[in-house]
Amino acid sequence: MRECRVLCFLTALVLVAVHGVNGEDPYRFLTWKVTYGDIYPLGVKQQGILINGQFPGPQIDAVTNDNLVINVFNYLREPFLISWNGIQQRRNSWQDGVYGTNCPIRPGKNFTYILQVKDQIGSYFYFPSFGFQKAAGGFGGFRIWSRPGIPVPFPSPAGDFTLLAGDWFKTNHYVLRRLLDSGRNLPFPDGLLINGRGWNGYTFTVDQGKTYRFRISNVGLTTSINFRIQGHSMKLVEVEGSHTLQNTYTSLDIHLGQSYSVLVTADQPVQDYYIVVSSRFTTRVLTTTAILHYSYSSKGVSGPVPIGPTTQIASSLSQARSIRWNLTASGPRPNPQGSYHYGMIKTSRTIMLANSAPYINGKQRYAVNSVSFVPADTPLKLADYFKIPGVFSVGTISSVPTGGNAYLQTSVMGANFREYVEIVFQNWEDTVQSWHIDGYSFFVMGMDGGQWTPASRTRYNLRDTVARYTIQVYPRAWTAIYMALDNVGMWNIRSENWARQYLGQQFYLRVFSPSNSWRDENPIPKNALLCGRARGRRTRPLRAK
Repeated sequence: MRECRVLCFLTALVLVAVHGVNGEDPYRFLTWKVTYGDIYPLGVKQQGILINGQFPGPQIDAVTNDNLVINVFNYLREPFLISWNGIQQRRNSWQDGVYGTNCPIRPGKNFTYILQVKDQIGSYFYFPSFGFQKAAGGFGGFRIWSRPGIPVPFPSPAGDFTLLAGDWFKTNHYVLRRLLDSGRNLPFPDGLLINGRGWNGYTFTVDQGKTYRFRISNVGLTTSINFRIQGHSMKLVEVEGSHTLQNTYTSLDIHLGQSYSVLVTADQPVQDYYIVVSSRFTTRVLTTTAILHYSYSSKGVSGPVPIGPTTQIASSLSQARSIRWNLTASGPRPNPQGSYHYGMIKTSRTIMLANSAPYINGKQRYAVNSVSFVPADTPLKLADYFKIPGVFSVGTISSVPTGGNAYLQTSVMGANFREYVEIVFQNWEDTVQSWHIDGYSFFVMGMDGGQWTPASRTRYNLRDTVARYTIQVYPRAWTAIYMALDNVGMWNIRSENWARQYLGQQFYLRVFSPSNSWRDENPIPKNALLCGRARGRRTRPLRAK
């Protein structure tokens, strides 16, 4: 403990020296010890990844603009990285925590992430991004609260619950990784978890008559889910940092990597009720439950588990279109969200991304515009900074589908700072896709079946679509987004299906500013880990000369 206090004190001195003192943007210090541990989420002993002995890991709580200093000690026998799903890392892709930007933390070593939750509110999560370790745990919730004085468009709830749900495999992560490396696909998941527990393994306690906020994230590997609570309706209030129109739902589809906030009023007779999560768009339906426990209830759950939708696409599409921006609500700043007229800005170009599932050299791979991503021997951001040749080339992935044979490549697409782009995700496969873009939120303009064409723009929502960071694309369908490229850096665009991501359905978008100014991008951190061909080079001197 004394060692931790001394380390935090020294870190604080460095931060003050480098960044200065800003009374409006406080610092929060966390120390995490990452270890293996025995877990039994589906009743079978497994080797899990714990953070400070916890599975899932500890909750992060922050307020808009807080600076987080997270010192991560890796006690695993393998390299480790943590990424922050939906945290935009403004001007700071150095802290993104994916292999394209960061060297993994070697066994027995540590790394201190220094990140700011600049101009963000809402519900997020963190997860291990390296070596398929997400299949072993290491994930946790991440809440960003509004600053005092910034109006929130609903009364303060009586409680705020984080619910991390997703599919799970009984097989240890390194066995699953070897399976993928051999060119085979994953088997069907063994079950679903809610906060690391199986059937009826977790309880949320409420008082009758009070309203509670549930922040639900799909932290799974391969499967969309449906969420519902027996006998209760849910009022949607926030999606991935955007306050929404407060529509009421009896169930919600939550795709891989997505996060939703709902308000639930305990307005039923005093007893216990099922909280249900089931798999979506799978022929075999997986189901798990937690308990909504009313205080002073002596009656347990009863009746059948509420049935949810299964393979129906039309209802899911209709629900997705119903999620709208609350134009009059404040976001992280006091001005209304609707003051940003995204639909009136002319886009500079259109990027179309088509996913596919090719076999390359006799092995299952996944690709974007016929390119299946392979990691380089050096993080791309470091190679870019040190101008190391031969690691990657900008333009190694086309901005439109090529239709050619798939091939392996460390694919990087170039883009200019302050462009305003249209991106179309085209899915000709029979499975739902879930796409995530690091460093940004984007506006979901429209989605529909079939082939996207320029005429599809007539069906865009130009007024009140939601801004978010992960979006689904239905089978044999398209989804279009608008995105302002206002964040310089090297940013990962990936499938949130972790097997597809691992086997190549990802690439990096290099958003470039020629000014080379700290106004546009933070300098390389002094403590940046260096590996690959960057090993032995220097970051910045501790003291300016």
